[in-house]
Amino acid sequence: MNKSAPLAEDRYFLSADGLRLHYLEWRGAGHESRTPVVCLAGLTRSSEDFRALAGALAAQGRRVLALDCRGRGESQWDPDYSHYTLDVERNDILRLLHETGVAQADFIGTSRGGLHTMLLAQARPGLVRAAVLNDVGPQINLDGLLGIKRYVGRLPPLNSIEDAIGLMRLSAGATFSSMTMEQWRIFAQQSFTQKEGKVVLRYDPALSHTLDDMRPDWTPIEYWDAFLALTQGPLLTLRGENSDILTPEILAEMAARAPAMEIHIVPGQGHPALLLDDETIARILRFFALHG
Repeated sequence: MNKSAPLAEDRYFLSADGLRLHYLEWRGAGHESRTPVVCLAGLTRSSEDFRALAGALAAQGRRVLALDCRGRGESQWDPDYSHYTLDVERNDILRLLHETGVAQADFIGTSRGGLHTMLLAQARPGLVRAAVLNDVGPQINLDGLLGIKRYVGRLPPLNSIEDAIGLMRLSAGATFSSMTMEQWRIFAQQSFTQKEGKVVLRYDPALSHTLDDMRPDWTPIEYWDAFLALTQGPLLTLRGENSDILTPEILAEMAARAPAMEIHIVPGQGHPALLLDDETIARILRFFALHG
């Protein structure tokens, strides 16, 4: 971590339907004159995924907001799992922006957070100034989605973070072959928390219902119009080298439709890239520095 970076502050706001939602905020020196950065995590992920990157951005004078969508991280779980939809979550994101006085921002969207970034660019022209898509595109590989469905909401008994690290290395070690032991530890701490002496998920297991309709014969929704709206501004797309969600074929189609899009491949990582390695963080910092 950059020792000159300001510390994150925990903040909360209420959704339109009364849920207490959490976000982390960093305020870099001189941030008032810079475009803020909004970080949106994946389906079961949280604001914790952005600590290293957000600290580096704040050290360069940015204000950074990283949201825990409802049911994730420190945000309240929704008693009605049918509310875990893109539309409801988008309203939560817009409420966050209203509460924090953000009229325009640079966005970093991981997986589902990237879908939100595209859809926001389409629904609110001018809101997204520049964007980083982390291992997601307007088309999603069905085999990868079915793979996610197999583990979301399921967790064998774990008694310690060491157990969690072992489980993650066993299940994902081949896909995330470039990870150091320290990165595995950070990844485990981002993914699990300890309650009453047990290691538990950092999200509502009911999020698994968002994948209920997905079967081998299901046709994933495509978001090409939203993607083209996003390409009206600077765009960097990250792909984990071993990703089964953003395939080389989908990435090639994105590049064909958006020739100005920048691309960074994260070696030895799958879906999504974890935003922990120095090379990827430096690449994102260069992107934002180049585009103001």
